[in-house]
Amino acid sequence: MQKDEPNPHGKIGMSTAYRISDAAPQPRRMEFRKRVLHVGSAIGLHPIAHDEVYYVLSGTGDVTSDGETRALTPGMAAYLYDGANVGIKQTGKEPLALIIAYPVEP
Repeated sequence: MQKDEPNPHGKIGMSTAYRISDAAPQPRRMEFRKRVLHVGSAIGLHPIAHDEVYYVLSGTGDVTSDGETRALTPGMAAYLYDGANVGIKQTGKEPLALIIAYPVEP
């Protein structure tokens, strides 16, 4: 399912969400999504209670984890750890397309 919506965790701009794992049989143990952050948008800082991976398909962005920020480009991944305060923002002239994966409680 594809849907344009405000970004989670602060509603900083808009994104297109592709809720890929919604079609998986329930209960599922993993969330697997594609999200395209529109130019100038971000997923705001938020604490996570699980490990999480952001994988960049296209565009550029800055990922922050516990106050440390790193640039991401296509083909790069950010592995974020349980208990961290994390966020990601789109940079550059093109939207930032990500795959986001993390475990969920059944």
